Formats: sequence, structure tokens, C-alpha cells
Amino acid sequence: MDEKIRLIMREPTEEVLTPELLKEYIEQGVPLKHYIGFEISGFVHLGTGIVTMRKVADLQRAGVKTTLFLADYHSWINKKLGGDLDTIKRVALGYFKEALLQSLKAVGGDPESVEVILASEFFEKLGIKYFENFLRVSNRLTLARVKRSITIMGRKEGESVNFGQLVYVPMQVADIFSLGVNLAHGGMDQRKAHVIAIEVGPKEFGYKPVALHHHLLLGLHIDEETREKLLKAKREGDREAFEEGIVEIKMSKSVPQSAIFVHDSPEEIKRKLKRAYCPIGEVEMNPVLEIVKYVVFPWLEDLGRSFEVVNKKTGERKEYKSYQEVERDFAAKALHPLDLKLAVAEYLVEMLKPVREYFVEGPGKKYLEEMKEIQITR
Repeated sequence: MDEKIRLIMREPTEEVLTPELLKEYIEQGVPLKHYIGFEISGFVHLGTGIVTMRKVADLQRAGVKTTLFLADYHSWINKKLGGDLDTIKRVALGYFKEALLQSLKAVGGDPESVEVILASEFFEKLGIKYFENFLRVSNRLTLARVKRSITIMGRKEGESVNFGQLVYVPMQVADIFSLGVNLAHGGMDQRKAHVIAIEVGPKEFGYKPVALHHHLLLGLHIDEETREKLLKAKREGDREAFEEGIVEIKMSKSVPQSAIFVHDSPEEIKRKLKRAYCPIGEVEMNPVLEIVKYVVFPWLEDLGRSFEVVNKKTGERKEYKSYQEVERDFAAKALHPLDLKLAVAEYLVEMLKPVREYFVEGPGKKYLEEMKEIQITR
């Protein structure tokens, strides 16, 4: 039991609502049924592909039944890929699905044991029951609550949205209960929907799900002004402003310069990292250090390897056994940003090699080419 809880709770997990309920389910032998939903839009980056799939791999090791929910209707509502439903469905079952499964494999997970569900096919199979579940959730929500929760769509609170987009929130909550999920998983940006599910569940569906939220990787494009604004919100305990700010500057497929994609070439990875924001001596809100912490170090630890950095000027090689050692040296200005970036680039090139080869030379080539064509014509 302790090992299951450790795997579920360890980074990149940032929050579990609630640890007590999770422990209760495990103690009582309740089978944990997980899901995480994905909007179908652009290319898959480190946050979606590696950080998210590492958590899925942890859950698999903990004996949890894992599910990837490809939310094509939700993506359509949110006007992804030009709002073309046919394109969204094609990408969902092509590039997007393959990128997630190859990423899961790269972090030690088992693509064969994860269930992949296309939302539209699931809704068709469930029929009127899904609509009933949607109404059960909707009847428990006020319009004001729904408007406050549209941030789960990557939209700002108070932003003008159409009526179709308002149904996104109760739909996402209805997904959880329609799938019979008792472990709802998402980034910290999905918290508002999961809190609604926790509140609505006992009243309408007879149980309360556990919600697991993982860390959102910062985009490489963050600037000093944005960083200071977020740190101020954090210091003042303004959780709402801090969380909304993080959503705005997280690694995003819609902002290509902010992201490293799982199929990027070695040259692209190195170029993006060289341009990444990485102020000397600053460890908070540093996107390069975040990649070290949440992407590179967990992968190296799985392989029993340490993190090495070469000083570009002297040629000296330094070995780090833990992320804390890296952070300590960086804060003391004993580790230069350029040396750190070069080391991170080399590890990412190595780590992503199987995914890149699958899409550049292997069976995934047709999906990547199709996706690039869609991106060009949009």
C-alpha cells in the first residue's frame, strides 16, 4: 500500500484531492480506475508527452487501470485545429495518439496496457446515458460557477465565450462519471473541473473521485516581467492570480517557441534551449531548471545514471547525483546557464531519440507529415 501511494504521490504530482480518500480506496481494495483527457490540437511537447506520461507510467506501476481520453468534441468546441471536427478526429487517432503512446514508452510505461478512448465514439456507445449524466452535472452548477471554470479550456476568466463553449465544463465533469473513473488526472489547470466532480459526485453518482494534478512545465519564452509578476502573486498568497499566470506561460503547442516537441530534431532542441529564458543564479520560475527537474532527472534515475555538465570554458566535467545539487550550484552561480542548457539539450536528444525515430523514419512518419501539412494549411 505504501509503495502504491508513493508512486501516485511522487513528482510530477503536485496535489492530490484528497490523500485521505486515496488511502481509503487503496486500504479497502477499491480498484483504481484512472483517466486523463487531452484536447487535440498541435504537436505534442515535453509537458504533455513526457511529464504527463511519466505520471501515467507511475500509475501503471501502482497497479492502476489507466486511460487516455482523446477529447475530440471538446477540442471542436474550443475551436482547435480550425474547428474542423473531421480533422480533429483524424489527428486524434493518428499523430496525437501515437505521440502519447511513444512518449509513454520512452519514460518506461507500457503502451499496450493503457486504454485509448476517442470521446465521440464513447458518447455514441453510451447514448442517452451520457446526456443524462451531463444534465445531472449541469443541474448542480450555476452559470457564474461555469464562467469561473472556463480556465480549464486555456481561456481567461471573464473572457467572452459562446454558449457552446460554456457546456465544455459540465461535459468534462460528466466524462469522469460516464467512464466510471475514481482517479481523475490532469495538470494543475484542470483543478476547477475536478473540484466540481468531487462536489457533485456523492450527490448525483454515489461516490467521490480522487483528483490528481501534475506539474505544468513553464514555457521557454517566459520573460523577467512575467516572472516577477508571478513571484509576487506567490509571495502574497494570491493562488488564483498565480495559477492563472502559470496557465498563460506554460509550455504550449500553440506557442511553438515556448515548447520542445517530442519529435524535434537534435538541432531544433539545441536551438530552442539556447534561446530559453534562464537567468543566472535564479532558480524560481526557471524553465530550463524545470526541464532538469521534471524531465531529465527522473529519466536518468530510472537508468541509474547521474546528471553531468561540462564547463565550456575549462572542459571540466561535474557529476550531480540529485536535482537539489544542480539547483544549489546554479543558485551559487557555480553553474553557468549556457553549460546547463548544453547538458540538457544532449540529454533530451538522447531521451527523445526513440520517439523521434518513430516519427521521422518509422511507422509514425505518415502521421507527422500529415500533421505538418495541417499546420501549414491552417
